This record gives sequence, structure tokens and C-alpha cells, in this order.
Amino acid sequence: MPRQDAISRIKVEITPENKCGFCTNSLCCTYFTQEIETPRSKYDFEHLLWQISHQNVNIYKDEDGWCLLMRNRCTHLQSDGRCGIYERRPEICREYDNDFCEFDEPAEEGFELFFDSYDALHQYCRKRFKHWER
Repeated sequence: MPRQDAISRIKVEITPENKCGFCTNSLCCTYFTQEIETPRSKYDFEHLLWQISHQNVNIYKDEDGWCLLMRNRCTHLQSDGRCGIYERRPEICREYDNDFCEFDEPAEEGFELFFDSYDALHQYCRKRFKHWER
């Protein structure tokens, strides 16, 4: 019997204490977000269009507000998915709460709005502002 079949039959309760060990993609260490002020004006959205024109930048709005999402892997993430500076990691990493994280459900499920490209945001701007092209 292949080893993977035997492992798949083992019933293990996944808890916040052991969950990271089951996460094969280290999802929480492959991006960071930055809260931004709610864009209101055409100028604000022009600025967002400039930002999303850069590689690996997305924009979303969720129940907490608007954020930039930068998809950049942490430089301390090792090939096995573990933190290379675990004992010296920043406080924000220490405070990270994985009670409900990307392992449980993709973050995108909670987004009210999500823009993955210049074109997607531009289309939204054209709908939001009647005279966008002027």
C-alpha cells in the first residue's frame, strides 16, 4: 500500500496549533496587504490605476475597507514552507491569528470588490464615474 494512502486514512484534528504544518503552500507568507483610504474621487482612482499597473499588485475591498494586496513571497520562507527566522520573526508574524485563514477558505471569498488588473479597475471606474473619459 502506498504511504500516501495510509496517511490519508489517518484522522487528525486540525487545530490552530498544528494547522500551519498542513498548509503546503505557506499562503500567508506569499503576500502582504496595506490598508488604504477609501477612494472617492477620480484622482484617488487614477492613483489606484497607477498602483495596479505594477506587477503582483491587486486591490480589494472587504468589510474592513480598501487594501492593496502585494503578492510577494517572504524572503525568509524556506523551500519546505517553514520560516527561516522563526525565533527572530517580526512581531506582526508572531501575532498572526490562524484561527480562520487561507487554509480554511480563500481570502477572496470575503472580498466585496476585487481588482486583479488595470483593465478590471478601469472598467469599474468607467461605471462609477459617468464622465470618466473626460
